[in-house]
Parts: sequence; C-alpha cells; structure tokens
Amino acid sequence: MLPCAFLNTRWRRCNLRRIGMKRILIVCAALLLCGVAAARERGVHRVASCNIRVALPQDEEGGNGWSARKYVCERVMKRCKADIYCLQEVTVGQYEDMCRMFPGYFVFGYPGPETDALPDREYHGIAKNLVMFSKRRYEMTGAGVYWLSDTPLVGGSSSWGTARPRHVNWVRLRDRRSGREFRVLSLHLDHISHEARLAQVRAVEEETSQYPAGVPQVLAGDFNSRPSNPVAGVLAGAGWVDAFVEANGEDAEQMSFHRFEGDAYKPKKGTPGRIDYIFLKGTGIRVVSSALVKDCVGGKYPSDHYFLTADIVIE
Repeated sequence: MLPCAFLNTRWRRCNLRRIGMKRILIVCAALLLCGVAAARERGVHRVASCNIRVALPQDEEGGNGWSARKYVCERVMKRCKADIYCLQEVTVGQYEDMCRMFPGYFVFGYPGPETDALPDREYHGIAKNLVMFSKRRYEMTGAGVYWLSDTPLVGGSSSWGTARPRHVNWVRLRDRRSGREFRVLSLHLDHISHEARLAQVRAVEEETSQYPAGVPQVLAGDFNSRPSNPVAGVLAGAGWVDAFVEANGEDAEQMSFHRFEGDAYKPKKGTPGRIDYIFLKGTGIRVVSSALVKDCVGGKYPSDHYFLTADIVIE
C-alpha cells in the first residue's frame, strides 16, 4: 500500500500535466484561428447575397413582417461577417435600417428618379438591389445602375413582359490592402416570366462582357431559376462560374427559397432548388468556399430566402 502523501503528490503531478496540456491545446487553437483570420485578412473577400424580402403589410399579419424580422435579419447578416453584401428586395424603410445597422459599410443603390417619384414611401412594385461594402477595406472607384429593359437608362422602365421593373446596381471597388480592383453587381430577375428572365440575363451578360478579363467581376442575386435552367446557362456559356457549385459540387445543391419555413418547406409543384447565386468571372478570381446560411433567431428566419455566402480570392 502506497502512502497517501505519495498518491496525492502523484495525482497533483498528473493533474498539472493535464492542465498544462489543455493550456497548450488552447494556445495552439488560438494560434490556428489567428492564422486563419490573418489569411482571410490578407486576401479573402467574403461576399453575401441576401434577398431580405420586401416589407409588405400582409406579412405583418402573419408575423413575418419587417418589424418582426429586421433585428433577426441584422443578427444573421452580421453573423455572416461579409466584406460585401448584395441585397435584393429593399424598400425605403429597409434601406434606412441598413444604413443604421451597418454604419461601417457604404450602402449604395437606393436613391433614383424612380424612388424620388414615390414620396408616400409605399412599395409600388419597385424594390432596390443594394450593394453594401466595408468602408475600411474598400474604396469605391465607380458605380452605376441600369434597368433591364429596352431603355436601360430610364429609371423604373420595363420590357419583355416582366411583371415588375428590374435593375442592376454595380460598384467598382479597390481593395485598400492589395490595390486590386473588381466589380460587384447585385440583381433580381423577374419572378413570373421565363422569357423575361432570359432577356434580362442576356442584357446583363452583354453589359458585363464589355470589361476585359483583367477586371474581375462578382454577380450576385436572386435569379428566380434553378441551376439547370437556361437562364443560368447564359452566364455559364459566357465564362461565369457558379461559386456554390464550384466550391461544393453539383451533388451538394440545396433549395434557397423556403417561404419562412426553413427545411420543412416543400414546394407544391416541381422540385426544390437554389435560385440565389454568386457568379464569378475574370482573371485571378476564384472561390475558396461557399454556403447557404440557414440561421434563424428564436425560430424566426430573416427572410423567405436563405442567404448565400462565398469566400473568394482575387489574385
């Protein structure tokens, strides 16, 4: 029988070793996280596409109105920790909320003649596709808007049988760290007509094709069509890369629209599919990872769409 003093001493030594090992593991984990963060700081840009669902009075009645969702939306968006957010379906009150919630970001793309003509602050079928970017990380060197119609410079114009006027907001950014410039575009295609979507995406492809490969471009938004649809095929044929498929493979496809029901949602017809995208094009731009953001807060989703993120590198 070993004396108690010996056993206590041995136990203390073993315990100290375990504590020391835990500390070493904690330090190693912290260093690893710092290394990952530093790597992202050096070259990775996180882009998020967020259809936040237009603010509608009828949604208020069902508990999914903007007044009930905006702080959920804020929390989920901030969890994304994106450098750049491409938003769709933004009305004036939502635009003002974004400016308040994200003071460190420049919010581009709401004011225009089509919104100035709506002083009553109602929806009127026109919601905007904003681009928000970190003011600390980026300098905006150019920006613009065009409408997906036969008269792209006329605010609020529409063509090709689209149910509502549709547009593209774009910014040209310079990374303050690397000096690299690239374009970011946010869009939302028609939700009713397939022919309208085809015409709209062809207009986008025509505009973006003016830029040489040396100007990388990121195109994000709600296309209201699945990856197998010819609408996405227009961009694939022009050299655009679907970041989600590139990062995860075609077998990883998931639905992105869920009608505030999450993964419990089952469409009445057809099969569920992803209708939100982040496309990449240009020399030196590639995707590192991409994921659908399925977060909710207290059982409430920020939107009827899952948000989509992509970590990209521009070399």
